[in-house]
Amino acid sequence: MKIRMFALLMMCVAVVVAADKPAGKAKKPAPPKAEAVTIPAGAFEVEPYTYSYTDSKGKKWIYRKTPFGVARMEDKGVSAEDAKKAQDDRSRLIEATGAVEDGDSIRFERSSPFGTSHWQRKKTELNDVERAVWDRELQKRAANENAANASKD
Repeated sequence: MKIRMFALLMMCVAVVVAADKPAGKAKKPAPPKAEAVTIPAGAFEVEPYTYSYTDSKGKKWIYRKTPFGVARMEDKGVSAEDAKKAQDDRSRLIEATGAVEDGDSIRFERSSPFGTSHWQRKKTELNDVERAVWDRELQKRAANENAANASKD
């Protein structure tokens, strides 16, 4: 008898709980799909995976291949203030970096907030900052050799 009462009570609770739930939720409309961006036929490659294109209205665009697809952004150019800031940053990097020749490659060293960074690059693969650091080191070396030769004379 107790089991029957318990079973009947459980069925009543289940019916009440089921009645409290809403019948069904209205489905939200799907957001419109964005059109896939592709690189136009007249675009030319300015760097690996980066293309430049001018549309029929005269607006310049930059297209970049990313792991997630093609990204498009307007080419607004660089302001004089941004160019000066970039030049100042480049100068600071050059001054903070040291270089030592190691056969056909060059060892670089730069202090950072996380400690000293060390890296090595072949002479044929230097970027513009590394090239400027290496040229500065060569000029220092030449000045030291000239001073040493002048003191011998």
